[in-house]
Amino acid sequence: MAAPRPHRSTSYRGSSPEPEKLEGTGSWDDALDWLKLEHPLTRVVSRRSNYKCLLEAEQVIVEEHGVFLVNTDEAGTLLMTNFRLIFLNEGTENVIALGTIPLMTIEKFNKMAVKMQSAPRQSDKNPSQRLLQVIGKDMRIIVIGFQPKTKQRRAIFDALLRSTKPSRQRDLYAFACGPSKFSNINPKVRLLNEYFRLLGRGSCSASIDVNEQGSYTLANRWWRISSINSNYAMCESYPFALIVPESISEEEILQACTFRARCRLPVISWCHPVSGAALARSSQPLVGLMMNMRNNADESLVAALCAQLGGAKGERRKLYIVDARPRKNALANGAMGGGSESSSNYFQCEVVFFGIDNIHAMRESLSRLRDYLDTHGTTSSDGMSSFLRHGGWTWGGGNLSSMSASVSSLGDSGWLIHVQSILAGAAWIAARIALESASVLVHCSDGWDRTTQLVSLANLLLDPYYRTFSGFQALVEKDWLAFGHPFSDRMGMPTIPGSSNPALELTRQYSVGSFPPSPMRQSSGSFSSQPPSSHSQNNYSPIFLQWVDCVSQLLRMYPLAFEFSSAFLVDLVDSVLSSRFGNFFCNSEKERQQAEVSEVCGCLWAYLADLRSSEGKSHVHYNFFYDPLKHDRPLLPPAAALAPTLWPQFHLRWACPSEAHAGELEDRCRNMSMKFFELQRAKEVAERKAKEIAIAMESLSADLRNEKQLSSSALALAKRTNKENTAIKRAIRSLGCNVHFNSSGDTTVDIESIPKETSRKYSTSQRESDCTIQHDEKPDLSVVVSIVADDDVSDNPFSQVCETLCPLRTRDGGCRWPDASCAQLSSQFVGVRANFDAFDSLSIYDGYFKTE
Repeated sequence: MAAPRPHRSTSYRGSSPEPEKLEGTGSWDDALDWLKLEHPLTRVVSRRSNYKCLLEAEQVIVEEHGVFLVNTDEAGTLLMTNFRLIFLNEGTENVIALGTIPLMTIEKFNKMAVKMQSAPRQSDKNPSQRLLQVIGKDMRIIVIGFQPKTKQRRAIFDALLRSTKPSRQRDLYAFACGPSKFSNINPKVRLLNEYFRLLGRGSCSASIDVNEQGSYTLANRWWRISSINSNYAMCESYPFALIVPESISEEEILQACTFRARCRLPVISWCHPVSGAALARSSQPLVGLMMNMRNNADESLVAALCAQLGGAKGERRKLYIVDARPRKNALANGAMGGGSESSSNYFQCEVVFFGIDNIHAMRESLSRLRDYLDTHGTTSSDGMSSFLRHGGWTWGGGNLSSMSASVSSLGDSGWLIHVQSILAGAAWIAARIALESASVLVHCSDGWDRTTQLVSLANLLLDPYYRTFSGFQALVEKDWLAFGHPFSDRMGMPTIPGSSNPALELTRQYSVGSFPPSPMRQSSGSFSSQPPSSHSQNNYSPIFLQWVDCVSQLLRMYPLAFEFSSAFLVDLVDSVLSSRFGNFFCNSEKERQQAEVSEVCGCLWAYLADLRSSEGKSHVHYNFFYDPLKHDRPLLPPAAALAPTLWPQFHLRWACPSEAHAGELEDRCRNMSMKFFELQRAKEVAERKAKEIAIAMESLSADLRNEKQLSSSALALAKRTNKENTAIKRAIRSLGCNVHFNSSGDTTVDIESIPKETSRKYSTSQRESDCTIQHDEKPDLSVVVSIVADDDVSDNPFSQVCETLCPLRTRDGGCRWPDASCAQLSSQFVGVRANFDAFDSLSIYDGYFKTE
């Protein structure tokens, strides 16, 4: 059952009539005054499993109520799961981002005690307040307070000891969660596809069968893909496939690898598709203290990097050998068998030292930067010494860019100097390849830390493809994962058994990352924390984080050149540090294959792609300023532009959240772009509807035109029919009849001038076999007058005509309308015929031969 919670105001700091001073007393007393209250607390026996904030396969291990987040003056519930610490708000149970940190992101944690001051003339009976300080690899320092006279802190502390230093890699959350929907295809296939692209064979596509059969050994004019390390026998930290000079045999490769530290011989990381210039990487040569050791195969391999120039016959390109270390460090390594090349032993080459410090200097530099930000931030972990926490001031005097005006203003951390050194080195390498068509070989000591930083950053400057989402993934998988950057050692994660010294992995006590803590800032209460133990040899170092910081600097200098945004880089770093996905487990490709990481764990790239697909181009991972045509060539920043600043989205998000995005042009443009896209979508919908309406109107117009044509035709037909009907009426009226038409198609004929008025009705649909007269065979405009005669047809042709046409004939052959012209003609015909008959009956002799 949850412990009863005290009734408190929204602010957990005590009120004071006088303003609080930086050196004032009692600030911790005010911050933790609520802990003095005696609360009847009962231990939580049962744990809830229905928190809405839990991820898939995430299980609550410890649940403590009534705890206090000192950084933000908030009380709530602290959950410890198999993946992270979760701090929930007391009332709403909303997740507090600052107090929620993945377990593998925790660098170290310490118990602390604050002795509260007693009032004058009172015995010192107040117990020490119990605090837990958690320091993250992501630049945050959080302090959690627990109620007195409880075992809350002990429960959380013991759980952290067990969970932040798992004895087996399979105990990590990524293995418990499984691939889920973020499945990971074989990374070897993606590496081969990138090799094919570099060799100009992008039309070829790799597959698992191609990998298993070893049929991927393609070549171009200068380089070829070698399968000599397919079983990792030559070099355990190199990938299964390597790009090497086409003129070098497999036997020479085997001989050359023995002359390089950890057998990391020179191989191609990137090559120019036209000029043939190459960017190669390796580890230091084993020249010894006197720098007099040589290897013919190694010298031949390095000389093969100076391939013949395409334009001039016989002219060979220049080779630069870049040693990323300071010169004195390279000489010191000679005492242990290492060292650096001598330009006299390698054909047409020049050796250059960049002077970049080692992993230990980078680790200490980031630690000092984190302490500096915590001191000056608005969410200071000590509760009193923040310069911004109690109002009035703004970071950097109100100007964000002035924060990095000088390294001294950043607490002498030196972080920006290291970033600048890496940027300058990568820019120099890119310029030699792009401007001189020279080849460059880069190495440090082992060839997997500073070498990887320089080579991958130079790749990013040279090839626009690597500045896209898919290209950036290919770059990280090629130069960081395949070429064996030891992520497990650098991130403080467990690895598979037997891959390295277990004493360096599994002996962590309080410190996960394990470098010595920076001095605690003292307030009126004294801190008493147990000193954390560390590794005998500490290999933790923020090398990958530093490289991503360099990428963010390039993104700031060239905002139109990158498809991804700074938010994408932040999410990438967070995902890598959290160990939620298996892509960055182990120290090499061989170890990840042995652990079956790609089959068992989820894929980080699939997760990020799924985030982007949820919102399309409006997602925060997309850079709205991206213009691929603007920077389709190598980026060659001038030296004056290589002045790095703090990465606000990452460095300031915990220490000073308001400054992390204050005045951020990208955010404002993104908001404007989102509104623009919404308006554009609304416009497209409106245009689509307008188009549909226009099509409908056009269809209706066509129908209307057809109707008009039909109407005109019907009108013309009606006029013609009317004329014909008028003519018929006149003809019938000339016969002494009146004809009436109605809408049903029937015709009424009235007979006049007859004592007995007769009216007959004839239907237009009626058909008589005896005699039928049809006019204009249209059923709606036709008139049919039918007369059936009962008597035989007369011999008089006029009678036949009358019997045929005139409906007024009587049954006996007489005419009911003797005054009509037809009757008169008939009478005349009868008279003529009578005369003709009489004339015909005369004999010729009657007139001439009559006798008396």
